[in-house]
Amino acid sequence: MGYYPIFLNLTGQPCIVIGGGAVAERKVEGLLQAGACVTVISPTLTSKLGSIIAEGMVHHIARRYQAGDLHGYALAFVATDDAGVSTEVAREGRDLGVWVNVADDPTHCDFILPSLLRRGELIVAVSTGGSSPALSRAIREELESYFTEDYTILAEIVARVRRELKERSLAPSAEAWQKALNGDLRRLIREGKEEEAKAHLLKRLGAEI
Repeated sequence: MGYYPIFLNLTGQPCIVIGGGAVAERKVEGLLQAGACVTVISPTLTSKLGSIIAEGMVHHIARRYQAGDLHGYALAFVATDDAGVSTEVAREGRDLGVWVNVADDPTHCDFILPSLLRRGELIVAVSTGGSSPALSRAIREELESYFTEDYTILAEIVARVRRELKERSLAPSAEAWQKALNGDLRRLIREGKEEEAKAHLLKRLGAEI
């Protein structure tokens, strides 16, 4: 099975997580980080999920999944050990046109989740098409040594410069960006000279302050 890699804008989108364990907890945290409106269906919860719900960040339905629970949702995530529930949710998702992800069960998934490396707004996704999540994690961990925390600052500076260029109706070519992002820019960031790095990038892109 082939997968089309995509990043979704879930801001304000209703998403449902079926399950209340550690896996469900990770799904909820990721969805909240993406700005989704999350509902959890589970009779039991981890202590952390309980705290998130108590803070009003997530709606909780304290029971097991029932047919019809997917109505009105954009995405559904199943994080239980009950194979019967996984099958029922996948079937309902197909009937309603709701995309479903079942943890560790690619056969019932409309989409799968990659292993993610985050550095601020920079996200690096690694996937093996669901064939080996362990390998995806191992590769992501290898990449962590390359994509250091400096990349968080790099992403912030590039975003600021791009906004400033747009405000000035300037549109450097892809080749100009590629050249500008190398060399001294990285050194200035490593040295903690963020404003100098920004000025250097603007200059390299033909937009001196």
